Order: sequence, then C-alpha cells, then structure tokens
Amino acid sequence: MKNQLKKVTMATLNGTSLAVVIALIPSALLSQLLKFLPANSVTNEITVMITMVQSALPLIAAFAVGSMLKYGLLESGSMSLAAMVAGGIITQKNGSFIIGGSGVILNILLTVWFAAWCVLLCQKFLGQFKTILEPLLVLLIAGGLGLATMPLMVAVQNFIGQIVKQSTNASPIIMGIILGMIFAVLIVSPISSVGIAMAISLAGIGSGAANAGITACSFTLAWMGASVNPLGTTLAHFLGSPKIQMANMIKQPKLFVPVLVASGVSGAVTTILNLKGTPFSAGFGFSGLIGPLTAYQTSSGSLLLVRVLVGFVIVPVIMAGLCNWLFVKRSHFVDAEDLQLTIN
Repeated sequence: MKNQLKKVTMATLNGTSLAVVIALIPSALLSQLLKFLPANSVTNEITVMITMVQSALPLIAAFAVGSMLKYGLLESGSMSLAAMVAGGIITQKNGSFIIGGSGVILNILLTVWFAAWCVLLCQKFLGQFKTILEPLLVLLIAGGLGLATMPLMVAVQNFIGQIVKQSTNASPIIMGIILGMIFAVLIVSPISSVGIAMAISLAGIGSGAANAGITACSFTLAWMGASVNPLGTTLAHFLGSPKIQMANMIKQPKLFVPVLVASGVSGAVTTILNLKGTPFSAGFGFSGLIGPLTAYQTSSGSLLLVRVLVGFVIVPVIMAGLCNWLFVKRSHFVDAEDLQLTIN
C-alpha cells in the first residue's frame, strides 16, 4: 500500500508538471513574438490556437499521469473526464458553459490523484462491467471530490497571495530579495505563480523581481541537471517552465537551497537596476522572453537594454553557474541525478 501510494503520488506530480509544459509552452514561445508581427488572419488564428490549448491542461495532466501509471486508454480517458470538470477551466454563466484559462493547478493535482485511485478500485471490483461503469464512477467520485475541494484550493491560493502581498511593504531591496525567492518557490510548486501575481496586482519593480527570481530558478535547475537530462529537456526549464521539476523539488527539498540563493540575488539586482513588469508578466520569468521583454517595455532610463540583459540573462546565468559549482561540484550537497526528469 505504501509503495502504491508513493507510485501514484509521484506519477501525479510528474505527469502534471509535464502537462504544464506541454499546455503552456506554445503560448510561452510565441505570445511575445506575435506582438511584433503585423495583425492578420494568420497571426490572429495562431493567437487563438495557443490560447485555447492552455485550457487543455487538466486533460493532458490526466493522460500523462495515466501513461506514467501504465493505465490503458479507458482508464486515462476516465481520469480526464474528472480532471476536466474539476480543473477550474469551466465556468457557467446564463445557462452557458465558458472554457478559459489553464485551471487551478493545485486542484488539478488533487482531482487527478483522486481519479488514479478510483481507477485502481474499478480495476479491482468492476470486473467485466469496467468498460461500462468506469468512466461514470471516476467522473462522479473523483470529479465530485475535485469540485468539493475547489473552494479550499482557491482559498489556499488567495491566502498565499496575501502573504506575498505583505512582502511588498518591505524596503525595495529587501522586497526584491523576498519576492524573487517566493516566486522561485511558487514556480516549482503546485501553486500558480501567474495566478498569485494577478490576484495581488503585482506590478512595477516587484513584478520585475518576481520575474528575476523565476528566471534564476529556471537557469539554476537547468544547469544543475544538464548532465543527466537531454538538451531539449534542459532548455524547457527556461523556454518552457521550471515547474517541470515540481516532483523532484517536493521529493528532494534540499534542491530549494540553491534555488533560493540564486533567486534572492537576482531579485535584488533587478530591483537595484529598477527593472519593472506587469501583473501578467510577473509569474512567467524567462518563459517566452515575457519577463525581459516586459521589463524592456515598461522600464525607463539610460542603458535599458544593458540593464535588462544584466538582470535577466547575465546575473541569473552567473548565479546558476556558481550554484552548480558550489552545490553540485564542490560540496556535493545536490546530486545531478536529483534533477533527472522522466518525460516518457
């Protein structure tokens, strides 16, 4: 039972973190680039496409987790039904259903976890009736539990948002350090960093520091795990999302130490450089170049391009290299294998 619990939990964490990258990376790679292209039917259609697929996150998460647990199509499909109804992507208004956003990741995790256990119970007790009853039972039980936990998960997210908001009252440099560290933790947690930033309307240098923290987190995790992960997976940390490491971070909490060091320094530097951002950009970091491009668009002053490069490329990369040398090569506090990813 203990081994099964660990297996289901780790598959849920790994599958959901991979789903985040799959669902969000098209928008991350193209959303900023499309702003520089003339608006026409092609660019408009692409914008619609990359926006729509973000709402597929709960479905992809369910299928990814089902695949990692070696479930069949019936089981994974049944899990996807529960994740869809309880993932937070559907709202009802005036008798119509509206699909939008990428959902509440924390509740997606819980729902998919519930669904994985429901599948195991169905396999044990339904026998020949599995094909008929499994989709319905997984939907009603796991989907129902997910709908019941949604208000609590939203309350948890709002509570964390208020804690983050309090850090904006600190002196600028201290605020930059704290926000950089907090958002580095959020980006590799089941909590949506974008959701938190939007909820508290984090803008200005606070947004810049948050982006810098996420950027430093991305480069640090990518560099420390580069020797055990393929090139594409390594690049996905900062071109996509470092949330791909969520399962490893929860399994090995010591990984937060180098991340906090790098993100705190990077948050302080962008604050000193007076690099800013918007509530929308604050939770993305380097993904799709949203953080640095928004900083360039919203900040002012001399040598702006140089400051952006220093804050979002040079300092994070230097901190990533230093953390890799100190925590992996020198002290062996972290093993590169701790960051190895399973993507199949």
